[in-house]
Amino acid sequence: QVQLVESGGGLVQAGGSLRLSCAASGRVFGINSMGWYRQAPGKQRDLVARITSSSSTNYAASVKGRFTISRDNAKNTVYLQMNSLKPEDTAVYYCNAVHSGYGMDFWGKGTLVTVSS
Repeated sequence: QVQLVESGGGLVQAGGSLRLSCAASGRVFGINSMGWYRQAPGKQRDLVARITSSSSTNYAASVKGRFTISRDNAKNTVYLQMNSLKPEDTAVYYCNAVHSGYGMDFWGKGTLVTVSS
């Protein structure tokens, strides 16, 4: 199994920045891509950004140019740098790992990001 632990959420004013971290542990060998999703109250969980094992990235249109995803393979950690935050970025942010060995996704428990106007 794989365990994912997110950190770095909190309350920030609009225009501010936060950096989220997600540390993976357990059977990390076999993790292909990792990503960040978010879920606002009453809405579905949507992809924010994803990074592959070769560091290819893709972003949701709403965050492109403001958010940057990166990974440190030595630390089995993925980061999400969030700049120019907007109130509509308020959500619980979840870390996701796609594992080829298990043929399934793993999820963290989420970290709350609140952006005040």
